[in-house]
Amino acid sequence: MTYILNIETATKNCSVSLAKDGQTILCKEIAEQGYSHAERLHVFIEEILKKTKVKIQELHAVAVSKGPGSYTGLRIGVSTAKGLCYALGIPLIAVDTLQVLAHQVSVDNGIIVPMLDARRMEVYSAIFDKNHDNIKAVQAEVLTEDSYSEFTETLYFIGDCQEKCQTVLTQPNFKFIPEILFPSASQMSQLSYEKFNQNDFEDVAYFEPFYLKDFLMIK
Repeated sequence: MTYILNIETATKNCSVSLAKDGQTILCKEIAEQGYSHAERLHVFIEEILKKTKVKIQELHAVAVSKGPGSYTGLRIGVSTAKGLCYALGIPLIAVDTLQVLAHQVSVDNGIIVPMLDARRMEVYSAIFDKNHDNIKAVQAEVLTEDSYSEFTETLYFIGDCQEKCQTVLTQPNFKFIPEILFPSASQMSQLSYEKFNQNDFEDVAYFEPFYLKDFLMIK
């Protein structure tokens, strides 16, 4: 059996899960108005290990959401993950934040567009098909009324910037899912397990979050 600790701190959601062979055993998370990652993250890790009765020495890897997202949130999550990996001598796995967010949606047809707020009318976005395969790489884009107008199929928009997106993205084939705002560590389990089996690991000493843009503190 393979135990992987998953850490997601790229947004306001401070989220930690423990997975066994790609299946989430337990997840603890909280999304507050401000960022509480520095106070909550280590507490959540300790509580999850205690409740699942899994010793920290039994972990086979630590996975972290690599971004894009909040500069501070990413730094906290990555620093914690690297510290655990270094101390335990286990691999570090990095998972794309928008891919994690996209996996919260299941659709029979259409396209999934996860977005995270990057201030004003700018967002971090990517595009995935119904099978969660990436069909457009992560980018920072400024939304206009012409954005995504080339698509005729149904587009499902998710993320924490839907309210402002709806002011310009008004095509009838655009659907918003307001209950899905933040990526969750519970959705990292299968993704991190696949990377573990592929030996797709990061260099613990030199890995840096994927900020996508220069320093930007998202509030």
